[in-house]
Amino acid sequence: MNPLLLCAGIFSAMLLLMALRVPIAAAMFAAGAGGYLVQAGWGPLAAFLNNLAFARLANYELSVIPLFLLMGQLATRGGLSRALFEFASLVLARFRGGLAMAAVMASAAFGAICGSSVATAATMTSVALPEMRRHGYSDRLSTGTLAAGGTLGILIPPSVPLVIYGILAEQNIAKLFAAAVVPGLLATVGYLLAIAVVVRWRPAEAPLPPAAPSGTRSVALAARGVVPVAAVFLLVFGGIYGGLFTPTEGAAVGTAATAVAAVLRGELSWAGVREAFLDTASTCAMIFLIFLGADLMNAALALTQVPARLASTVAGWDLPALAVVAAILAFYILLGAVMDELSMIMLTLPIFLPLVMGLDLGLPQESVAIWFGILVLMTVSFGLLAPPVGLNVHVVNGLAGGTPIGHSYQGVLPFLVTDALRLALLLAVPGLCLALVTHAG
Repeated sequence: MNPLLLCAGIFSAMLLLMALRVPIAAAMFAAGAGGYLVQAGWGPLAAFLNNLAFARLANYELSVIPLFLLMGQLATRGGLSRALFEFASLVLARFRGGLAMAAVMASAAFGAICGSSVATAATMTSVALPEMRRHGYSDRLSTGTLAAGGTLGILIPPSVPLVIYGILAEQNIAKLFAAAVVPGLLATVGYLLAIAVVVRWRPAEAPLPPAAPSGTRSVALAARGVVPVAAVFLLVFGGIYGGLFTPTEGAAVGTAATAVAAVLRGELSWAGVREAFLDTASTCAMIFLIFLGADLMNAALALTQVPARLASTVAGWDLPALAVVAAILAFYILLGAVMDELSMIMLTLPIFLPLVMGLDLGLPQESVAIWFGILVLMTVSFGLLAPPVGLNVHVVNGLAGGTPIGHSYQGVLPFLVTDALRLALLLAVPGLCLALVTHAG
């Protein structure tokens, strides 16, 4: 069979199964198994499956994923997310749209101890949405802000997709985290500016700020609730960047410190601890099954030799290197509209990373891999907001209850504009991603 047709058939089978609401992990596994069977037969497929799970899941570095997820779960159930929002809302109370801005700032701070976009969006929606509605914010602005703010859960390190990228690309996770700091801060500032523009362009979206802002005393009291989060962040990332421990050890230290902070606040019950572990286990099971499905599908695609041929073909076109990277990112944005972020990274990275590494970008190979990882992360966040999937939008809209999904998609449009501008800036100026990498060791 023609390799190109076979490759197209494998992808088509996966998309068809997804359309039939088969879980993405099972869809990739079935499509990959079929493609492998057609090319190599049952014997080689059975031999590959015999070692697949152990070869992938015995990786020590994968333990960082459940640890960071558990850290976020404990922070949620320990009331740390609410403390962040209360402090940010008091500080920003004098500005029109201050509660929306506070939701973004709290999402960024919570993302520094979470690592999951959906968890950040869901947590902040439960905390901030009732307050925003009580103060007269429109559901369009409220749900759009919370969906966009949720993406900061992966843009601000730690980031589960970035950990997965680091494992697949065999890159230093601490350096990837350092590279994500400036883009994450740019995302936060961009979202704040988007809110400022929206509330001036459409004043009905948010009420005027109160005539008398909260006093210094109330802000100082609220700041006490933020101290544990700041302490955990400094402990984890100060230790990682300072070379005191690895990202995996840092995740373990951070999880223990978050548990202690939550217990000291008096809001973490035994039932909450149990729910945190169960939710972490459920999410990890989903991620690891996607790993297995993506591994089998990538093995089937590798047998077709289409990825290698694609790389050599593109290299022969003599196109500008940045144009090739831009085209790949455009494809990621389109793919992100129909596929979740983890599946997208695990499925396409073995195809696109060798292609990018072969381009003459005027950077060392490690810098290219780190820079490309941050660009991929940016496109992932775009896919979390863009229709028709927009997972964050669906999560927030479902929690909001009664808000038409179309209103929520309208609400994220200004944030998607800032996402596109940030992606273009990082594509044109790689130094923004690499500025802190040299200090990460």
